[in-house]
Amino acid sequence: MALHPAAGASSPCSIAPWLSVRNGARAVDFYKSAFGATEVFRLDAGGVVARLSVDGAEFWLGDESPEHGNFSPESLGGGSVRMVLTVADPDAVFARALTAGASKVVPVREEHGWRFGRLVDPFGHHWEIGRPLVA
Repeated sequence: MALHPAAGASSPCSIAPWLSVRNGARAVDFYKSAFGATEVFRLDAGGVVARLSVDGAEFWLGDESPEHGNFSPESLGGGSVRMVLTVADPDAVFARALTAGASKVVPVREEHGWRFGRLVDPFGHHWEIGRPLVA
């Protein structure tokens, strides 16, 4: 399926997840510390909405707003999406995230042609941090 040429002429097509969290300001600080994220955009008006980038890979986050159908994993008792963050050194990024406050679910290991580990951030989102073994 191709977009109509005029529909996105000035922007490339992309898909970026939007994470609903409790305490968006604290979440922004966590992702900066854990993954080296930078703020591309931030709005603090009745809650935080932020667009973050980890070496060019972007995602959004916002304070949960049940009135709009946006619930955090904390409110739902878990999430339905797992984030995959592909990085050059998964061991270092995994360790950095643990130091920043994430919890280990699966330690970094080699399996299925990948070196990866799985953790859960303080807001209930699960992340697989890894890289393919053969580029």
